[in-house]
This record gives sequence, C-alpha cells and structure tokens, in this order.
Amino acid sequence: MHRDPYLEGYLTYLAKIRLLSPATVRGYGTDLETFVSWKTGIERWDLSPAHIRQYLGYLFQKGLSPSSINRNLAALRGFFQWLVEQGKMERNPLEGFGGLKVPKTLPSVLFEEEIDAFLHREGSSFLEIRNNALFEVLYSTGCRVAELVSLKRNQWAWGVTRFRILGKGKKERFVFLGKKAQEALALYVPLRDERVAMYGNREETALFVNALGRKLTTRGVSYLLKKRMEELGMQKHASPHTIRHSFATHILNRGADIRIVQELLGHSSLSTTQLYTHIGIDALKDLYVRAHPHGTRKS
Repeated sequence: MHRDPYLEGYLTYLAKIRLLSPATVRGYGTDLETFVSWKTGIERWDLSPAHIRQYLGYLFQKGLSPSSINRNLAALRGFFQWLVEQGKMERNPLEGFGGLKVPKTLPSVLFEEEIDAFLHREGSSFLEIRNNALFEVLYSTGCRVAELVSLKRNQWAWGVTRFRILGKGKKERFVFLGKKAQEALALYVPLRDERVAMYGNREETALFVNALGRKLTTRGVSYLLKKRMEELGMQKHASPHTIRHSFATHILNRGADIRIVQELLGHSSLSTTQLYTHIGIDALKDLYVRAHPHGTRKS
C-alpha cells in the first residue's frame, strides 16, 4: 500500500529525531494511516475542527474505547503540529480539543504468593530451565518484555548482578538480578550455548533463545507466560507486563522509595510510577494498623 508522503516523513522524524522505539513508531503509523484513509476526498491537509469531530464520530462507530480514541488523538496532535512546523498546515485543527474521560483502571498484578507459585517450577529439559530463567529475570528486573528479549548473551557471566538496559527513547538504566535469577541463569546459559551450537546458530547474540536456538520474540514470551498460567490453573488474565506491574507493587509494598522504583522501571514521569501506589493496599493497611491508635483490634 502506498503511504502518504507526509505521513512517511513524520514517521521518519519520530524514528530518527525523536528516537522513539520501532514498536511505538509502528503504533503511530497504524493510527495515522486510519485517519489518512478516512480523510480521502478532503483537499490535501485543509482540515477544520469540524473534520475532527466527524472523525471522532467515525472512531466511536468503530467501537473504539475512550483510551484508544485518546491514543489516536495524541498521534494526530503530534502529526498536525509537525505539519504546521513544515509549513503544510496553517494551524493545528486539534487546538482546543481535550481528551475523552477514561475510567481509571489499575494494572493487573500477581500477589507475592502467586508469583512464588508461578516462578517455582521443577524441570530438567532445556525449555523448562529456559522458562524458569526467563521468568525469574523478568520478575527480578521489572523490565519490559521488549527489553528482556533484547538482552545479549555477552551481558551475562557468573557473578554479574545487573544488566544495562536500553529502554524507551534510547534511555539507559541498570536493572538488577537477585540471587534466584542469577542461579536460574547459571543453569540456563550453558544449555543455551549448547542449543545454538547444535542448530548451527553460533552467531546468535540473544541471551534468551527458542527451541531452535534463535532469538525469542516478545510474542513467544507472552505465549509461554500464558501457557504456564494455564498449567498452574491461575485464572487471572496476565501478560509479561503483569510481571512488571507485580515487581513494582511488591517492592513499593516493602518500603522502596517511589523515585527509586521510577528509575528501576525507566519511567520518564513520576506520575506514571505513582499509579502503583494505588495498588499497595497491603502496605497502607499495615501502616494504618501500626500507626493509628485504634488500628489494632483487641481480642
């Protein structure tokens, strides 16, 4: 499909100048292509607020949620502003448009005992040992699934207790490996090296590989996590991001400073991290019981 040249230029700007991740750029591209297809017949980029209202109605008719519509509006707002700066539009037609009100939803998390059950699986095969290491590292570091599969084999050796991660916006940070994650990697890595050699993939640089010795994908990690949840009979809807949410919630519950958690997660804004403070009910209840004069119920 032939892509609008202005859209192509904007996506190049996002990737090369703004240094947004490939996944983020693809997301913007998908949302903006929907708009470009819808506006067929409108003279070039001669858009008015009335056109925006019509497009909002179109998105509602498609059944998009308020959060999805807001994501589309954010993509359009940035694109239109870029067109203004390029001299292709006189003004941004989204000026004065606010976002839709979105009901607050808390991130899904696993309780500590659920995490323990999820992580502690016995197994002696390559795949079982690989999966144990994969999930231990995911929970120990709190990293995003894309960051997890981007880890390199040469980043780990026995005694290594942290990884340098290249996160969103090419922002670097350190994440840390607990004792259990280190032990799981010590079991996995020799098998990983044997596996890539067995299939003639000695040039493979990824730390986590599939059964054929190739780099594990984000979709593969999601599938493995869902499969383990089903095997354990866990009914919660979970994804790799659920493990990240659980990491943040658990260390906040245990008294970690929120700015430290922000750094560990790689959040640019503290407000993003503060969402997890709404989940730390156990910590709030414990604080109440210890601090309030009537907090402890007498028997």
